Amino acid sequence: MFLPFLHLLREQDVPVGLTEWIAFLRGLTLGLATDVDGLYQYGRAVLCRTEADYDGYDTAFATMFRDAVLPEQMREELLEWLAEAANREQGDLVEPQWQNEELVREFLRRLAEQTEAHHGGNYWVGTGGTSPFGHSGRAKQGIRAGGTGGGRSAIRVASERRWANYRQDRAVDIRDLQVVLRALRSLSREGRMELDIDETIDQTARNGGDIDIVERRTRKNQLKVVLLLDAGGSMMPHAERVDRLFTAASSVKTFKSLDTWYFHNCVYGNLYRDMEELDRVPTTEVLAQLTPKHRLIFVGDASMAPYELSSSWGWTESDAPSGLDWLKRFKARCPAAVWLNPDPRKWWNHPTVAQIGRVFPMHELTVQGVGDAVRELRGGFLG
Repeated sequence: MFLPFLHLLREQDVPVGLTEWIAFLRGLTLGLATDVDGLYQYGRAVLCRTEADYDGYDTAFATMFRDAVLPEQMREELLEWLAEAANREQGDLVEPQWQNEELVREFLRRLAEQTEAHHGGNYWVGTGGTSPFGHSGRAKQGIRAGGTGGGRSAIRVASERRWANYRQDRAVDIRDLQVVLRALRSLSREGRMELDIDETIDQTARNGGDIDIVERRTRKNQLKVVLLLDAGGSMMPHAERVDRLFTAASSVKTFKSLDTWYFHNCVYGNLYRDMEELDRVPTTEVLAQLTPKHRLIFVGDASMAPYELSSSWGWTESDAPSGLDWLKRFKARCPAAVWLNPDPRKWWNHPTVAQIGRVFPMHELTVQGVGDAVRELRGGFLG
């Protein structure tokens, strides 16, 4: 009966494997979850690997079990009816209607008499039950002591989607980008010598107390980043997201250098410092300034007419490189290069996207995508 739940989880990109699913089912057979609230907590603990999966889990859970529980009003009426029936059967008195001052006095009196914790019941301060004092109970009036209040079902909690900001497929904000771009920083030792205190202590200890001074060169950041941004046309809907990337990269102070160039659709004979002012520089000059130590980050949807990628687009020389040729030259010059695509991956079934994806590792412009791109760039560091 839970198989549709598995399909819903995978539709929400919650990576539930066979091992997790079998463990989930085995726990149910052992009685580890006996109601919907327990099922929600147990399922999330077993089926979610990180906090990033919580929002997808909540969405799938709410979809699966929304109609499997009583509406809140009907649930409260049923609980009230059952409580009244139990009172009639046991001869209990109807719950007294306290005035505010009486309620406080009675609370303090019972609290002074109480010697241990109580769960359930209708008199002592505790949890559950029908006592007017405590929390998570069903009393119509009273004083809540501790807890966060009861009456909230797992369906309501799941529908609130409190974990939406933990998803890794959401659009990145500036802070997200700053965090992941800082991970690109690569430090190397060069420049003046400095005292290495930790190594000096270790070496002196190994020498039986004879001081052995150890020096090493200072660490300097050697990371050089180049942003190449597609501007205009089909990129207009993504302008705000690309602007966030530019802002985040500019504000991160862990790069030795950061250069930004603009192009339209693909790189051709010129790159632009400013597209509006047409401040352009021949692409050959930009390439000549690059080294294998540079990290290239292309940003664009990579979607264009096929001839725009396979032709020199506007250059009259018969032997002028095509757009694809220029991209290959950048890749050859700087092996550590990636392409960030603001379009969802499901839209990448396009001939020019596929061609560019064979030149550069392509990732989505999301939290996870940028993180994957950073790991790719760090792996390509050549010193």
